[in-house]
Amino acid sequence: MRLFWRRRMSPLKLAIFGGTLFMFVLVVLQRDVGSPSAGDPWFQDLVDKRDKVIVMVKEAVNNMGFQIGAPEPPPVQERPTEDTKCPTGFYTQSELKPHLERPPQDPQSPGADGKGFHQERMSPEEEKEKEEGLKRHCFNQFASDRISLSRSLGEDTRPPECVDRKFPRCPALPTTSVIIVFHNEAWSTLLRTVYSVLHTSPAILLKEIILVDDASTAEHLKSQLEDYVKHLKIVRVVRQPERKGLITARLLGASIATAEILTFLDAHCECFHGWLEPLLARIVEEPTAVVSPEITTIDLNNFHFNKPVATNHAYNRGNFDWSLTFGWEAIPEEARRLRKDETYPVKTPTFAGGLFAISKSYFEHIGTYDDKMEIWGGENVEMSFRVWQCGGQLEIIPCSFVGHVFRTKSPHTFPKGTEVITRNQVRLAEVWMDDYKKIFYRRNKNAAIMAKENKYGDISDRLKLRRKSALQELLLVSKHYLPRDLCSRLSSTEIWSD
Repeated sequence: MRLFWRRRMSPLKLAIFGGTLFMFVLVVLQRDVGSPSAGDPWFQDLVDKRDKVIVMVKEAVNNMGFQIGAPEPPPVQERPTEDTKCPTGFYTQSELKPHLERPPQDPQSPGADGKGFHQERMSPEEEKEKEEGLKRHCFNQFASDRISLSRSLGEDTRPPECVDRKFPRCPALPTTSVIIVFHNEAWSTLLRTVYSVLHTSPAILLKEIILVDDASTAEHLKSQLEDYVKHLKIVRVVRQPERKGLITARLLGASIATAEILTFLDAHCECFHGWLEPLLARIVEEPTAVVSPEITTIDLNNFHFNKPVATNHAYNRGNFDWSLTFGWEAIPEEARRLRKDETYPVKTPTFAGGLFAISKSYFEHIGTYDDKMEIWGGENVEMSFRVWQCGGQLEIIPCSFVGHVFRTKSPHTFPKGTEVITRNQVRLAEVWMDDYKKIFYRRNKNAAIMAKENKYGDISDRLKLRRKSALQELLLVSKHYLPRDLCSRLSSTEIWSD
């Protein structure tokens, strides 16, 4: 018997044993309770007990048979639940639909599909209007005024990698506040910039457009502008009571912006297809990246939009000389060979500064702008040096195209004269260039005198910012990103000799 229990019984044996046990108990109970009188109470109690035992045995046997005969249920596999905060897959076209659909366009209308405006014959009144516009804005306002504020720029002519690019939903693309500073801007160029953003920016990404008025005096930019933008919902106007310039105006816009990303544009731009998503996606990948679109030209004479090309794209980057003047150059051949595809960002030593996007938290972390710089001039080079030396990076995103009206001269006066540009550059040199500022002062005698006489204002806050930042030397940045012939001059004894 012990051997029997030690063995592992098969399901069949268990069934036979259980049935035998049931029959044995049943016979015994029937025999034991069969003879006494049914009327005795003790007998009735015994019968009840017998019936309960029989029911228990039957249930036990049935349960045993079920457990033996029934297959094991498959393990319950919980279906993976999608994280609603970080969904899988890619954004669809419907999810990235623009904030405002562009109205139908007559292909023969002035400036349609990005074409320039041409008028062969003009009346004396039209000639006068054109000349006054050129004098007032240093571009052909007459042409701009005759082009639709919502004009289309035609088909998407970017490289196929840009056109077909998909953007993951996780991590999600952040929202942006677009900040546009203006001072006595033409109505048509300012509003075309606004509509261009609305027609090309996904509604789920564009949180607001902030128009910052740097104390304009033109009547059309006062109540008329405020009344007009009310129906655009997400567009608002804020004003500086006195003219303080681009830097202070941008700081005002940034201070009230509510989105995660700040995107700065000039007041005479037009955005091409798909311009915004690549900028935001790059900041998601690299939060310390300060990213600029590829800036293309809008002709100042006829407003022809120079569209991107699908192949043989020429990549440029920003540079500077030792007079701290910004310029453009082709990227080195080595950098071109290392490019993976058309979507790959272009590292740039400096940027033009008019059009770029930056994380708001990173913008604040690196000290925003130098708020003691005045009007404009030098702030783009100052930010370029600061970003690189504080561990960030400047990049141009080739899949993002924005057109800009480049003027040959500024139509605006400087309240304190052009000396403010020199002052801004001296502040830059004293804070960020260490001993290399001597190279700059050799090329700009007025700056050298201003520095010697300490006429560039208090820089203690900026020096404090630099001390607490994780810094690289300007020389290290220069060796990586500047032309070799310029870098070689850094160690030249001729430059350092008095």
